Amino acid sequence: MESAQAYRIVPPNRIVPPNKPTGEIMPGRQTRPVAGPAARVLVSLAAYALFAVGPQCGRGLAGDEAAGDLAGPLEVLRSVGPMGAGNEAAARAWRAVVKANAEDLTEVLAALDGAGPLAANWIRSAVDAIAERQVRAGGDLPKEELEAFIHDTEHSPRGRRMAFEWLTRVDASAPDRLIPGLLNDSSVEFRRDAVARLLAEAEALGGKSDETSKAAAGEVYRKALSGARDVDQVQQIKGELEKLGHKVDLARHFGFLLDWKLIGPFDNTDEKGFDVVYPPEEVLDPAAEYEGKPGSNGSRLVQWVDHSSKNEFGQVDLNQALGKANGVAAYALAEFDSAEQQEVELRLGSLNAVKLWLNGDLLHQHRVYHSGAQMDQYIARGRFEPGRNLILLKVCQNEQAEEWAQAWAFQLRVCDSAGTAILSRDR
Repeated sequence: MESAQAYRIVPPNRIVPPNKPTGEIMPGRQTRPVAGPAARVLVSLAAYALFAVGPQCGRGLAGDEAAGDLAGPLEVLRSVGPMGAGNEAAARAWRAVVKANAEDLTEVLAALDGAGPLAANWIRSAVDAIAERQVRAGGDLPKEELEAFIHDTEHSPRGRRMAFEWLTRVDASAPDRLIPGLLNDSSVEFRRDAVARLLAEAEALGGKSDETSKAAAGEVYRKALSGARDVDQVQQIKGELEKLGHKVDLARHFGFLLDWKLIGPFDNTDEKGFDVVYPPEEVLDPAAEYEGKPGSNGSRLVQWVDHSSKNEFGQVDLNQALGKANGVAAYALAEFDSAEQQEVELRLGSLNAVKLWLNGDLLHQHRVYHSGAQMDQYIARGRFEPGRNLILLKVCQNEQAEEWAQAWAFQLRVCDSAGTAILSRDR
């Protein structure tokens, strides 16, 4: 990484809350969040709808409660918030929405666009109630409209997935017709399905002994890799390609940053350093020296050092790079040369307390130590400007003495909302 010029940082009070997936994930694996008890209760309401509103409601209602008048009730469902906010009104609105005709399914599905997780639970259960009632009554679902909805990437991935699942239930040919064309879709779930099909095809080819089939298998595996975003699939493809003599650069595939400038340690005794504004938070000057945390021999000066991670998942071990220590904080600086102005996700994993800035804006912070680390543990969203962008991390280690609490490390990658790597122009 080229030397950074001095860059003044005035961190504004703008913070993007972390998006932390649920579940403990071992290295090299990923899981998706699962619905909690509240979601399962709401989904069970769909079954209640079959009896509470009755099959006759599928034919529509009279007056102001006509099945086609969905905009108001759907907006009420979309407004549901945390801590039960809006639940009473939502229950009334839900009873109105589930009276809609099957022809209105795509309108209800569209309400999932931008909906919060609790609102989405209400809307999903309404979709299930409408579709289930129609199917049980021997009716058909609007197949063409559902398929068009699936292809419209302007809609949310969860809504499109739900449309796909209902379409598949009434049209068994839908997966074979649709999934192969979704390898590069904005929905990670659709990508996963498309990759799985390619893996099965490649495995069948790879099982043959002739060189032509093996070469063909390699091409299919490379095609699958181009669309794969889930770690387990990527690692599987990497292993198969390496058996065939092909190299796979995981760090590049995922967009992990490998080249950093590091400085530290600064004092984090009693975890107080997390809130202390040390010089790198005010001015980034790679040539500067600062007073660091005193060592056993007294005062100590610290300066920026270059560091390149060799880890295929981009992990930077600060104990190795700066020296084993506890009750300390360090800063990591990376430059990113962006080809254009673009929205990006900075996906971070660390066992330590961390702050993250992009071009001086504080995008994310979490004061958590040794509670588990995983790829994409925290997701911050920001915007790259054309040309040079500066990514600054503050990584704090506490004073726990247990052997399992000695890690002082991080990993960070740059990607789009689907997890597709965004690479610096100089990489």
